[in-house]
Amino acid sequence: MRSDVVRLFQTLPHPCGYFAERTAQNLVIDPSAPKLPQLYDLAVQRGFRRAGGHVYHPQCAGCRACVACRIPVAQFRPDRSQRRCLARNADLSLRLAPAGYTEEYFALYQRYLRGRHRGGGMDDARPEDFSRFLYTTWSPTRFLEMRAGTRLIALAVTDFCASGLSAVYTFFDPDEAQRGLGTCAILSQIELARQQALDYVYLGFWIAGHPKMDYKKRYRPLEILDGGDWKPLEDVKPGRAR
Repeated sequence: MRSDVVRLFQTLPHPCGYFAERTAQNLVIDPSAPKLPQLYDLAVQRGFRRAGGHVYHPQCAGCRACVACRIPVAQFRPDRSQRRCLARNADLSLRLAPAGYTEEYFALYQRYLRGRHRGGGMDDARPEDFSRFLYTTWSPTRFLEMRAGTRLIALAVTDFCASGLSAVYTFFDPDEAQRGLGTCAILSQIELARQQALDYVYLGFWIAGHPKMDYKKRYRPLEILDGGDWKPLEDVKPGRAR
């Protein structure tokens, strides 16, 4: 990202969300940049992520654990476990909906945070937190609803970029954990990208060996950003990519 095109800001150090003993910092594109909606797709291709109206990339002193990753849609084939997940959820109906706040969405969001992230600082979310975190006025966001009958059991926040879909955040009914709804959501986004003739599904950051982030390597082939180039995961030496 060229600094003469748009300003970049470095955040102050803050507690790392992945390693309790570390601090983190982010590089953030100027949220007031008039061309931010147009820059967003290029930023996604260069490993940035969106949280609300902020487009950011980890820029931590002495740590390069967070590595941007994406799935090349045309080459992806589900493995046996992923096929079983699809079969378990064959009864679900999927629908794309406009991004926005509803009481139904927020109730599911609250249940998910209280069931899966209790004590993590987000489990007392308010309606404004839902809107501030998941979408913004300029983002190309749609909500992928997953329903059992008429009951909403999962929602995948998905950004539709020119180069692919960006899987922003997924939340689901914690009582339905046996379904593997997080996996089902990613598989559904891959199929949606294929239907839309999009090349990639961007999964955010992979952290090797991390109990909450290492799962992304199960989607093969997986590409990771290494020195400014996207390369197959197996072609990059551990600890070298960024």
